[in-house]
Amino acid sequence: MISAVLCGGAGARLWPLSRDLHPKPFLPLPSGRSLLEEAYRRAGALPQTRSLITVTNKELHFKAAKAYQAAGLNLPASYILEPFVRNTAPAIAAAALETVRSGGAETPLLILAADHLIADQVAFAEAVARALELAGQGFLVTFGLKPTRPETGFGYIEAEGSRVLRFIEKPDEEKAEEYLAAGNFYWNAGLFCFRAGVLIEELGRWAPKVLAGVEAALAAGPAPHGQGARVLELLPEAFAEIPDISLDYAVLEKSPRVAVVPCDMGWSDIGSWTVLAGLYPADGQDNRVFGGAEAVLENVRNCDICGQDRLVAALGVENLLVVDTPDALLVAHKDEAQEVKSIYNRLKSRGDELHRQHRTAYRPWGSYTLLGQGPRFKIKRLEITPGAVISLQRHHHRSEHWIVVSGLAEVTRDDEVFLVDTNESTYIKAGHKHRVANRGLIDLVIIEVQIGDYLGEDDIVRFDDIYGRAAGN
Repeated sequence: MISAVLCGGAGARLWPLSRDLHPKPFLPLPSGRSLLEEAYRRAGALPQTRSLITVTNKELHFKAAKAYQAAGLNLPASYILEPFVRNTAPAIAAAALETVRSGGAETPLLILAADHLIADQVAFAEAVARALELAGQGFLVTFGLKPTRPETGFGYIEAEGSRVLRFIEKPDEEKAEEYLAAGNFYWNAGLFCFRAGVLIEELGRWAPKVLAGVEAALAAGPAPHGQGARVLELLPEAFAEIPDISLDYAVLEKSPRVAVVPCDMGWSDIGSWTVLAGLYPADGQDNRVFGGAEAVLENVRNCDICGQDRLVAALGVENLLVVDTPDALLVAHKDEAQEVKSIYNRLKSRGDELHRQHRTAYRPWGSYTLLGQGPRFKIKRLEITPGAVISLQRHHHRSEHWIVVSGLAEVTRDDEVFLVDTNESTYIKAGHKHRVANRGLIDLVIIEVQIGDYLGEDDIVRFDDIYGRAAGN
């Protein structure tokens, strides 16, 4: 079996902690591991898994690769990189096509979500074993979770044994209570298992535009590359023509070859701040404090407080959600936790970068943190990991002053290469080719002061990059 992990989406209901470039799969859990790392470990613990495919956004590839390394898996890994967000049908079609290429049409493919939490690994493994039996009989298998409450935020599956009778959209409260009482309705988990060739057959029958579009995007994309892992990129122009549709709508609701495995494995989609906070212990007043920062609470009841860097103090309040990050503060009534997405959507619609990234942005070579900015200047703190090299690049509109705080920087400026030690500095004038490398054993920390008429992140031309980004920004 090949296990494929879908790592996409923005996790908008968990803003401001979750952003487009740091979405829900990368958020930490009480274990200290991210949701994506837990998904990798879960897939790797299955004895049937012989390799892993990750389908993710191109900009998240290096973060996913780091999570894979942190999971400590000794399995072949490959990545399928989407140029922008699409729904599950194109992502799963790409994974199926890659599975057929690498293992043949009869190879079983397990589809997992990077942003789900499954508490019971034993029950999960048992459900996968049953799904593999049904997949071996030619079925497209979905996992039906036994409902524990009349949930209106999930789709449902009505079943008779393993036979799917129908898929149902998110119900109202009355219908959800009926489904809970009936006993043969299950939450649609968005997890799947099938032989790769069977899915491709059904895509060709029910969603031929999806299949043809993904085939074209794979064929026209760059040649497979990667260091130690196979990396496939989907061509943006071809990918843009693919219908934005889920696998449920595209195939499962139409195909007669669909089966369900009812299961109870401690599943959660971590779909709101209320659910995420519920993973942490409460104090005697039913308050939950997490995120790493200190909180001082006086006469506070039933509040969820997530702080990162600074002290959070609350006095005489109840039923509040407070999420404090370095560049955004969310305060909401807990009853409105599901509506946080509306704030994210407003920020996105007006082009505000706060929906897209944090002040600290992660790159293959390390990270940078925005310390301050104003007219014609921007100040950043660069942290470059040992052995990492920033791409050979040029800026047209800005000059850069570098001050080394710790470590030893190897700087390339046009045709000269020189060292800049701790407490020394150098200057890169606009229009000059340059790069910096950390050849040492500790993190290289640099304060970068940018000065120019335009300081956008897109003012960059890459000439050479060990992380495969030289062709674009």
